Amino acid sequence: MPSISARRLCLFLPLLFVGPVAAHEMQGPTSSKAPAASSAPQIPESELPADPRFSAARMKADVSFLSDDLLEGRDTGSRGYEIAARFVAERFASLGLTPMGDQATDGARGWMQRITLQKTEKTEAPSGVTISGPKGSATFDYGVASLVSVNANELDLNVSAPLVFVGYGIENDRFGLHDYAGLDVKGKIVVLLRGYPVGLPSEEGAYLSSAKSKAAQDRGAIGVISIDTSLSAKTRSFEKRASMSDGTSFTWIKADGAAFDESPGIRATAGLDDKAAEALLAGAPQTLAQIRAVAAKKGGVPKGFALKTSARIFGQSTSSRVTSPNIVAMLPGSDPVLKDDYVVLSGHLDHLGISKAKPGEPADKDRINNGALDNAAGTATTLEVARALSEDKAKPRRSVIFVISTGEEKGLIGAGYFAHNPPVPVERIVGNVDLDMPLLLYPFTDVIAFGADHSTLGKEVAAAVAPMKVSLSPDPMPQENIFVRSDHFRFVQQGVPAVFFATGFANGGEAKWGEFLSKFYHSPADDMNQAINWRAAARFAEANYRVTRAMADSDAPPLWYEGNFFGDLFAPKAKKAAVPAK
Repeated sequence: MPSISARRLCLFLPLLFVGPVAAHEMQGPTSSKAPAASSAPQIPESELPADPRFSAARMKADVSFLSDDLLEGRDTGSRGYEIAARFVAERFASLGLTPMGDQATDGARGWMQRITLQKTEKTEAPSGVTISGPKGSATFDYGVASLVSVNANELDLNVSAPLVFVGYGIENDRFGLHDYAGLDVKGKIVVLLRGYPVGLPSEEGAYLSSAKSKAAQDRGAIGVISIDTSLSAKTRSFEKRASMSDGTSFTWIKADGAAFDESPGIRATAGLDDKAAEALLAGAPQTLAQIRAVAAKKGGVPKGFALKTSARIFGQSTSSRVTSPNIVAMLPGSDPVLKDDYVVLSGHLDHLGISKAKPGEPADKDRINNGALDNAAGTATTLEVARALSEDKAKPRRSVIFVISTGEEKGLIGAGYFAHNPPVPVERIVGNVDLDMPLLLYPFTDVIAFGADHSTLGKEVAAAVAPMKVSLSPDPMPQENIFVRSDHFRFVQQGVPAVFFATGFANGGEAKWGEFLSKFYHSPADDMNQAINWRAAARFAEANYRVTRAMADSDAPPLWYEGNFFGDLFAPKAKKAAVPAK
């Protein structure tokens, strides 16, 4: 799962930012929807059925190799990652799968879909935001009162323009949000609130928050400055964000040589602390406190207005390029018609590499982030599912594509690149299940398919795992908006029904999740010294096999539900399913 350096929609962090951001930190279970695992009697592992075709020993062997110190944490673009990628490719080859990576000049495909990445880093040169207005000019330095995002396509950043306050900066007909109504922002820098109006559905609100830069770009703005609401300041203070930001971003390079940017017209993006926010509101018809008071009410949408101030956003950065591959394979379908439809099972291979030494640390301190559960376990699960499917006498009706992606920790880069550059027509990809950091530390009795409520995939998952005495639980962390924050969402953005599949909170899971997040997550402690339950690992592979097989064999492909926000937005012309009665 993504590291603190990833500038993007970050998994498990309340999304109260503008567009891609730094700071990824899982919060752990807090929702009242979570199963009452601590008080319910636990089911002994011996009572949970396991299919002998799925091997605990194989799962352990694969996770052991992929999380070995030899691979040095599998950082994107590193030698250790390349070793891991070749291991995965050899495993795919041994199963007799079809390579679906890059094409050679003779038309033959390899296993690797190699991606050129650009790493953009802030230099030591001064960086910040200067605000000028009725009270003169003041500069708010980077890390002290401002955070200026690097721009992969503009290394010497120096953008000046008048300011316009645009409320939350959201435009959406379905929810009646038109924050730009009556405002002229062409050639200007917009100032907007983090997050979305209180009472807006969380996943839809999180997505609309992520689209603010594009909304600003579409109306001619050239820059975005975000300021806190009372809720966003409480959830994640400016000081906390500053401590977690390292001024680095990654993206992939397009065919024209430019760095991919969803909102290239937005040249500069920054966030401000309260002192700087008050400075840019100098002479405005409303104070920061008044704006926050409106935003704190349910449905409260502060109205926009032109400001009497202007801003200069400045900073310098350097860039370098590396390559790193996705590994892509296919098991051809057996049905003469359905074989031209594709189900995608995905998981990321990269992790965080080796942490930098901190002052005063012993020279022999373990700094290798092995990523045993995040996400060697997801990769091993995908390999085990691929093996089982390839050995089935009756092959799946639809073709199954296995994508082991790179750069997830850098911002969902590998999944995004694949979704934009698939080896088959994207409209023939009918569904995706993504595996990221399955917590294999207890005998799970439920699973979570984040996004299950949006398409018929939820029903398929529930039916597929029921014979295992496993149930499908509702999202136990709805406030974290997980559906819009992991690799599978890159498929959703291409109109593909998708879910993120994980072990649930029942049967001791809630406590195990809490312990893992507080002691092991994104640290060298996520290694083979953990008490990993390998029988549970084999059962998780079985669960994913059942789900994948169900998607591949059903007469009808997964369908978005009628009237679903994401289905209507990203697949408006696709056939929809009736919403099931509750």
